[in-house]
Amino acid sequence: MTDRDDESGGAKLWRADVDALTFRPRGHGGVCMVHRHAFRTLLKGLPSPDDCAAFFREHEAAFQAAAHAKIARAGLATAVSLHLTSRDVARAIAQLAVASTDQSG
Repeated sequence: MTDRDDESGGAKLWRADVDALTFRPRGHGGVCMVHRHAFRTLLKGLPSPDDCAAFFREHEAAFQAAAHAKIARAGLATAVSLHLTSRDVARAIAQLAVASTDQSG
């Protein structure tokens, strides 16, 4: 996978040296990493970097929400980097699903 721009203007990049997808959360100067182990838990298998990127694109709002929740919880400064666990992402996916159901119902 190569460096690509997403809708927020931040680059998504697969970093083979750490086996992780990286992105810049909107409004935050630090980089957020999600290791392949987290994607393995979320996807219930051993995903390729392209599988991880596809899952990220499909659930980008949840990744952004998870990053912002972790930044707020930890009180991270603007330029501090962070990583998300599968639990962080799964929690955000579930919260967005509930919010979507509440809005449509």
